[in-house]
Amino acid sequence: MVATLVQVTGLGLLGILLFAIGCGEPASRENMQSEYSRPVQVGRIETPDIQESSGLSASECQDVLWTHNDAGNGPLIYAMDLKGKHLGVWRVTGASSTDWESIATYRDASGTCQLFIGDIGDNDQTRPEILIYRIPEPTIDSDSAISSSAKPLSTPAADVMRIKYTDGCQNAETLLVHPKTGDVYIVTKAKQGPAAVHRVKPIFGNATAAITEKVATVSLPTKPEGLITGGSLSPDGSRAMLCDVQRGYELKLPAASSSPDDLWKQKPIPVDIGERKQGEGVSYGRDGLSLYATSEKKNAPIYMIKRKS
Repeated sequence: MVATLVQVTGLGLLGILLFAIGCGEPASRENMQSEYSRPVQVGRIETPDIQESSGLSASECQDVLWTHNDAGNGPLIYAMDLKGKHLGVWRVTGASSTDWESIATYRDASGTCQLFIGDIGDNDQTRPEILIYRIPEPTIDSDSAISSSAKPLSTPAADVMRIKYTDGCQNAETLLVHPKTGDVYIVTKAKQGPAAVHRVKPIFGNATAAITEKVATVSLPTKPEGLITGGSLSPDGSRAMLCDVQRGYELKLPAASSSPDDLWKQKPIPVDIGERKQGEGVSYGRDGLSLYATSEKKNAPIYMIKRKS
């Protein structure tokens, strides 16, 4: 932060104006795009077991938000309703958790919903491979809310996909699954320069790691321009919401586009997604018109943002 002492002429008073350089100071909410209504806090994450909500995904099959903790916790996923009420905890069978950073929901052609969990964090950029786990989405029932981190339910054995980046080790916190193609996208978290968008086919169970294809770069209208901490694809695949620690940015696929990858070539438009202290989770709702956003820290608020049309 740089403070400049400014003489306010005509008033005979001295004022202090603070100018922010780098990340941490969001654009004024009045200047953010108006396609969405102002964010409304609809609740808080109820369970104290979530202290670092590192990923967020709204189910395509239930009115449920899925989340998980950041690095240093077990391979656990947490379900809550759209206002943060605790609905259950599951241990992902056959999974480890080096650095879980993102979760995404995918509804396949048969209508079955799956969860993709990204063990993709790599702050030191030393991991030769990253992992993505895939499980059937657990069904919420009256008994699941009794479960806890100490006594979780168990999922079926997870499918595992090993991945290597085409250009060497990368840190990432954003995993997306395209609702039409099923392709997996990973958006890197870059401390300098733009973020990279990598795509890989969802081929699970191979002992050999799949190699990503770098399809685009994304620069946010802020500094650092590539410090992306979360994201989501809309249920029809026409929009992508990315976020840094404080604000959101939406990319919209042109109507005449013939390739899903054209989405990443569009200009990110700022969207107000709430007063997030350390935001890493954002997700479109199953209606395609709602956004949900949360942040790290215990009992973090949940914001809902509605598109006006």
